[in-house]
Amino acid sequence: MNMVTIALKSLKQRRLASGLTALNIALGVMLMVLVLVMFGAVNSAFTQRSIAYDLIVGPKGAELQLVLSAVYRVQPPIENLPYLYLNQLKQDRRVVSAVPLAFGDVTQEGSFPIIGTTPEFFENEYTPGQSFKIRGTRINGLLDTIIGHEVARKNGWDIGSTFSIIHGGAESGHLHDERFVVVAVLAPTGTANDRTVFLNLEGFYAIAGHSKPVKEVEKRLRDFYAADPERLAVALEQIEAYKKLEAEESGAGDDHAHHHHETPDAMKEVTAILIRTRQDTPFDSFQLLSELKTGYQAMAVNPVIPINNLIDRILGNAQKGFVALIAVIILVSGVGIFVSIYNSMSDRRREIGIMRALGAGRMHVFGIILAESTLLCVGGGLAGWIAGHGLAVISAPWLIERTGLLINPWAVDPWEATLFPVLVGLAALVGFLPAMTAYRTNVADALSS
Repeated sequence: MNMVTIALKSLKQRRLASGLTALNIALGVMLMVLVLVMFGAVNSAFTQRSIAYDLIVGPKGAELQLVLSAVYRVQPPIENLPYLYLNQLKQDRRVVSAVPLAFGDVTQEGSFPIIGTTPEFFENEYTPGQSFKIRGTRINGLLDTIIGHEVARKNGWDIGSTFSIIHGGAESGHLHDERFVVVAVLAPTGTANDRTVFLNLEGFYAIAGHSKPVKEVEKRLRDFYAADPERLAVALEQIEAYKKLEAEESGAGDDHAHHHHETPDAMKEVTAILIRTRQDTPFDSFQLLSELKTGYQAMAVNPVIPINNLIDRILGNAQKGFVALIAVIILVSGVGIFVSIYNSMSDRRREIGIMRALGAGRMHVFGIILAESTLLCVGGGLAGWIAGHGLAVISAPWLIERTGLLINPWAVDPWEATLFPVLVGLAALVGFLPAMTAYRTNVADALSS
């Protein structure tokens, strides 16, 4: 009969005490697994190489706010950029794709953010290696929209549904008269796109109240293109033509007062621009980033850098704190195993003496005690690992529904790879002293006791 078999029989004799000590280890490991699964889902949602764009261009301000606004839609936008600047970037030889985003409204139902953009947004990957899956048609009409998976699920919308939007936010804004129609629904992406409604960019500009006063636009263009008189002249020329057309329509009477005409580019603005540069020349993005950092008009940010900094400073420290706390719980459980085995040694002196009398060596007895502590630690850890992932599997649908995170309950965190070697080490540590007690047991004294 080998040492493991004898150790199992010994644990069965003390099944209540053994079960409770193993349960302590199992609960600690289960908590650790749940923490790692949840933090892994959050970390994946916020990192995932952010988006499949090299740069995000926006007004001068905080880089993190620009990324949280443009990518994750959890911060208000900094300000707007002239639409003319979008055309300027598109003409840059280093830029392969420049996709505009225009923010400002929310849906009446659910207060989901509204973004005006172009079909090119859906033709690009939303994260490296992942393309949009869309059920429906492209955005064509001015009031056509594509909605994210969570928007469709929570509001009960589908292709053909119509809705209204609120300008300036759900609390302080006013309801627009236009009724928008859903022409397509996105498949789940696990990103902020699931909680977003996308409008035709031209339709976004056509909504009443989205155009700023002419004087304000003119002032901002003068400030923006102060060092570029040629582009400023082109912009001001469009502004003057627009003012003239407005004056003509205003003087034509009520029959023509609300006649819609196309908004000139000089009157349009975008909140952020998603940039993809040439892949065969990786220094293009760094060069453009550097130019915009030193310039006065706008700024560019690599979306990975500020998010990684945020994760390292906040989420990473929180994860380490939780793991350290749970490690202490597991260590205390190990102390419980030590106390359980050590206290049982006085009751097992005669049993050990009989084994020694039947020919078992000191090292054999020593190994049996270590095997017991190892079975308790590793067995409890294995049960906790299975229970932790099993609980994650059960709760994943509920968590996905309420958080929008794509949770893989069987994803193994790198920290878990160290779990069982640590448990084996803990078993050796807590079992050593009781094993030494068994090793030093005197056969004659044990049999006469």
